[in-house]
Amino acid sequence: MSETDPLIFHLATPADTDRLAQLIAPHLGARDIVLLSGQIGAGKTHFCRALIQSLLGRAEDVPSPSFTLVQTYHGDFEIWHADLYRLSHPDEVEELGLQQAFGAALCLIEWPDRLGSLAPKNAISLQFSPENAGRVAVLDPGHRPDLRAALTGFAAALGQRKHQIDRFLQHCDWTHARRDFLAGDASARRYERLQRGDDTAVLMDAPPDLGERPADFVRIAAHLRGIGLSAPRIMAQDLDHGLLLIEDFGDGVFARLIEADPALEAPLYAAATDALLQVQSHPAAIDLPNLNATDWAEAAAFALTWYRYAITGDRGPTQDFVATLTDLLQRHADGPRVMILRDYHAENLLWLPDRQGVERVGLLDFDLAQLGQPAYDLVSLLQDARRDVAPETERAMIARFQATQTNPPADFAASYAVVGAQRALRILGIFARLCLVGGKPRYLDMIPRVWTHLGRNLAHPALAGLARICADLLPPPSAANLERIRVQCGHFR
Repeated sequence: MSETDPLIFHLATPADTDRLAQLIAPHLGARDIVLLSGQIGAGKTHFCRALIQSLLGRAEDVPSPSFTLVQTYHGDFEIWHADLYRLSHPDEVEELGLQQAFGAALCLIEWPDRLGSLAPKNAISLQFSPENAGRVAVLDPGHRPDLRAALTGFAAALGQRKHQIDRFLQHCDWTHARRDFLAGDASARRYERLQRGDDTAVLMDAPPDLGERPADFVRIAAHLRGIGLSAPRIMAQDLDHGLLLIEDFGDGVFARLIEADPALEAPLYAAATDALLQVQSHPAAIDLPNLNATDWAEAAAFALTWYRYAITGDRGPTQDFVATLTDLLQRHADGPRVMILRDYHAENLLWLPDRQGVERVGLLDFDLAQLGQPAYDLVSLLQDARRDVAPETERAMIARFQATQTNPPADFAASYAVVGAQRALRILGIFARLCLVGGKPRYLDMIPRVWTHLGRNLAHPALAGLARICADLLPPPSAANLERIRVQCGHFR
């Protein structure tokens, strides 16, 4: 690549677009002009939103300026975001005051062809276009060779990943398949649906260098299928590069089905509870991690090290917190271990109506499986951070599950509360960290629900001591406190 060639970014996911904007932001300032081209929906406004939020250091509302034509923002310098699609002649640009802004503000211009001869020379330009399930961005840094140097490594890494995926699909004979983005999650993993004639499959992109564990997914999937459950068949694999082609379970995600028809909640959750009992009625997969009570308690201290810290600026004392929770776990939730899937909730379960019995529940996202307490996955299912489960459904599923247990109902209730408190505390910290480090503010919207789950669990008499400690150490997720976290979004990279 010569010093005059444009940089090409293969942005497979929305997060890749966010990351590109976040990498460019520190290099921009007043009097820089960025011209953004591409068809409607190509990603221009998405990029501008991420760029502006990164520059402002907060999760600012950044609407498309399609109708207002110009939106301005005030940070360390003024930012102009313009959409010129509706302009019919360059003379109208003068009425917007853009020419004056060019010399004083950072200007982000969508549909720059409307500028005609008024287009600034040597501006930074970005051309967006669709590419498979994502998009490709071509950057000409104009008069900013330093920008080229800063971004070359990122472009190379994205290009290398694209080459790895293309080579894998060629080997699998899915090169010419239609590719549609399915989902990403809190991890670095993402999914695409591939369609080749009447055949479909799912591409799992799980980069090992980003902490993903595709080999564990393959191993645990085989175990689950071996005990009569529906985990995806592995159609092809490249574990060295973290690429799997897996069976397509369709679109029957439990959460979406219930959203469309709330009457389905009880029968779907009953099926999910029965599938969970099927997991626990068989010996666990081999070589699963087995944490002790102190390990679990220390994991819950994420609530102090991330959630509390983001709001108060200090992490507070952890010794009594960890000691008290360790004691509770040892007394109420430290019995014989079973296999737990950990992320067992309505977004990771798919309904397969053409199958029978527990095989109708399609399982996903189980590669972090480990040994734990029977109540853990039940809590994960019924105290869902992403959706409200009807109280009567929670009570019915607890009764359904508890009927198969040998310990008395009162003992199971205490175990359920202790495990639920541990899980809620850990999630508070994880969601705060996803915002602070991962630049994902949407997880803050779920914190009030998790806080409610925590309060319900701490209300159990056995947890009175932990409840007092949490009341002293953890500030509630008020609007003001959540905003304190939000304004730091992405600042801990």
